[in-house]
Amino acid sequence: MPEFCFIRIMIDILLLIAGLALILVGANYLVDGASAIAKKAGLSDFIIGMTIVGIGTSTPEMVVSFASAIKGNADIAVGNVLGSNIFNTLMILGCTALFSPIALTSNNIKKDIPFALLASFVLCTMGCSIWLDGTTVNTISRVNGIMLLCLFGVFMAYTIYSSTSAAPEKNVDSVDGNSSSGSKKATPVWLAAVMVLGGLCGLVFGGDMFVNSASAIARSLGVSDAVIAVTIVAGGTSLPELASCLVAAFKKNTEQALGNVIGSNVSNIFLILGGSATIHPLIMNGTKPLDLITLMLSSVLMFLFAFTFKKKQIDRIEGALLICIYVAFVVLTLKSL
Repeated sequence: MPEFCFIRIMIDILLLIAGLALILVGANYLVDGASAIAKKAGLSDFIIGMTIVGIGTSTPEMVVSFASAIKGNADIAVGNVLGSNIFNTLMILGCTALFSPIALTSNNIKKDIPFALLASFVLCTMGCSIWLDGTTVNTISRVNGIMLLCLFGVFMAYTIYSSTSAAPEKNVDSVDGNSSSGSKKATPVWLAAVMVLGGLCGLVFGGDMFVNSASAIARSLGVSDAVIAVTIVAGGTSLPELASCLVAAFKKNTEQALGNVIGSNVSNIFLILGGSATIHPLIMNGTKPLDLITLMLSSVLMFLFAFTFKKKQIDRIEGALLICIYVAFVVLTLKSL
């Protein structure tokens, strides 16, 4: 029996490594393909990051939340989105900024980040319905779900309008002024599309493989399901965002990384939670004040960091601070179990 367990753990470790490799390869193809499409269409890397990459990398959250809503498991559906958004803003944006400072445009500060802030505020408001309207439980009803889906439609309409009504804005505060156009031969559109689709598939299947094998290893070592949910599930479904953002930062394309985080966060709340609540009303019994406070704090900090230290930039010090806040959040969450 012990020998069988050892073999099982070794197999899970190999699957873990394979999943991670698939994630990294998929992220590389996704970023390159999305950048090529952006240049061909005359769109900014930020717009591509906020739409194709942002929504595409939210597929794991969508699958988990929709499946949970169908099964009537609201805690997983809501907790997955809350945990993923907190991980996206604090850990992913923090790691990206730590690797390569993120330059911000005026549109990012005046329109894009405030939209993400609005999404967080709406979710926090729904999570406080007990105090706001006197209901007995915090619930995201079907009406709320339809409202969230409508807000997602507004978000997409704004994104498409802003991408067609104005030329991509150049950021004068860019960290290194590095242009990805260079002297490389332009990638054909059909090949770029294949790279995006293939990259997304690699991220989704690799992320699923990684989460499943990591969960199996944790259970084999006697780690509780509660700890697995807080750490592996929330972070695991955000692995596509983490991989694509880090690869984008490595390629000095932090504009796409920022768009990925904002697009993913807005999609998680408006599209995924909206769709989940439309399928089945979500009772937020498992949502704690710490979760909502951290979600709102992370969104506010993303906005405020545009005006601190070096303006119009999320620099390495701020990135390190975001990571520290996430670590503190995880520690406090584990202590409350």
